[in-house]
Amino acid sequence: MGVEERRQQLIGVALELFSRRSPDEVSIDEIAAAAGISRPLVYHYFPGKLSLYEAALRRAAEDLAGRFDEPQEGPLGARLLRVMRRFFDFVDEHGPGFSALMRGGPAVGSSATNALVDSVRQIAYDQILSHLRVEDPPARLELVVRSWISLVESTALIWLDGRRIPRGELEVQLVHDFAALAAVSASYDEEMTALLRHMLKDEPTDGPFTDLATRLIALAS
Repeated sequence: MGVEERRQQLIGVALELFSRRSPDEVSIDEIAAAAGISRPLVYHYFPGKLSLYEAALRRAAEDLAGRFDEPQEGPLGARLLRVMRRFFDFVDEHGPGFSALMRGGPAVGSSATNALVDSVRQIAYDQILSHLRVEDPPARLELVVRSWISLVESTALIWLDGRRIPRGELEVQLVHDFAALAAVSASYDEEMTALLRHMLKDEPTDGPFTDLATRLIALAS
């Protein structure tokens, strides 16, 4: 293999191993064996486990960021639900790797790892604003979107610890959470009220936002 081809192979092997076990538990010897090469050859392409770990996380971060890419067509609630399903596909397939990406793992304190996580969050933030058709978000909207992104992350990490709540329910609940955060903010701010109305104007009777309203009305009665 050429140098870059071999590097990409090792990154893929590392990602596959990290998706099954915590990166802390995966050794260079295991990576070398899975790739069918010797341990010294791994070090020929990567100076150490940390550099290979960061390269694997970089690829995982790019994959995860791509899950937020959604055509701006149709009701917002349905779009967010499709995003959540793709997001949880990634979490489901790469549990330990996702945890390592969000919590640090062997690269704790690494500025490169922190930058990767921040880049995924920023891409998700920019995508949501794009779907809302907002270029210069007011402070309350920024608070809503960034709070929701943090909630999505923490929910996924908690879900991975035992998967005690059905995944499909969580996906819908997180879309409801976005609408609820926006609604609470709208109760304090006219600009957010106008934005909330824009979010809901194309919502169908069987959409997730309508479902939330029905559930809340049932609770109130």
